[in-house]
Amino acid sequence: MTWPSHVLVVRAKVSQDVEDEWNRWYDAVHLPELLACPGFRAGRRYRAGDSAAGRIYLALYDIDGPHVLDSAEFKARRGWGPFAGSVFAAVAGS
Repeated sequence: MTWPSHVLVVRAKVSQDVEDEWNRWYDAVHLPELLACPGFRAGRRYRAGDSAAGRIYLALYDIDGPHVLDSAEFKARRGWGPFAGSVFAAVAGS
């Protein structure tokens, strides 16, 4: 197995009242849109745990480098779309 040299890590806390809808949107819309951005090679999402405020998810994206986060395509697609008020995230890249 070859490990990626650059990874974008996204941690999201999702309110329970929208979790099912958010999962459908993430799988059908958000993930394919992000993977269509230049420099995004692969992505995968995991359920990372639960908190009093909602379920926690972790997404890992194999990217070409930090420069892909500056692309117009990524900037147009980042965020939580219709779930902006129900999902809270911290983003880190390395």
